[in-house]
Amino acid sequence: MAVTSSALSRRFNARVVSCFRGRKQAPAVPVPAAAAAQRTVKPKKATSRCDVFINHRGADTKRTVAGLLYDRLVQLNLRPFLDSRTMEPGDKLYDCINSAILDCKVGIAIFSPRYCESFFCLHELAMLVESGKKLIPIFCDVKPSDILVADVGSHPPEKIELFRKALEEAKYTVGITFDSQNGNWSDLVSRTAEIVEKSIKEARGH
Repeated sequence: MAVTSSALSRRFNARVVSCFRGRKQAPAVPVPAAAAAQRTVKPKKATSRCDVFINHRGADTKRTVAGLLYDRLVQLNLRPFLDSRTMEPGDKLYDCINSAILDCKVGIAIFSPRYCESFFCLHELAMLVESGKKLIPIFCDVKPSDILVADVGSHPPEKIELFRKALEEAKYTVGITFDSQNGNWSDLVSRTAEIVEKSIKEARGH
């Protein structure tokens, strides 16, 4: 039976607040020089539509690969969604995120060592998978086999099952692996952007 976009959004919103209360924010990771020097790029806000949704754990990757990739996609005249760059004061958090996921053509999931500690990351990933979006996983300083749902006791059983299914889907999707100690950030961003651009053109029928 087909599931409408509004039904998907309502389903994922239902228990978000109660599941997320009490979680602590981890300290931010060091910022590489390339990210610190990167010029902030803002897309034209002529439309709220989204081409690609960047799913990431902010404390781990917002100021590294997520931010750099966002800037690169904007330079390619694409419309990426990155919460801190796209949303403005007064925007409704869940409404914006859920709408962007349902609207996007491609989802990028940036897995980092503490990704699975974030309810928001898992919520977004599960919604991307359930809504049938093309998913491009990036395994940053982590192996696919290490991606597991953390702290299962803090979430309802049905949410845990949904998260596990989404993680399994991501594990068995061909992705990009990256070692931040030895890898080249520019190469990672360029390679990912090329894949995203090609995927979006295919989705548009070009």
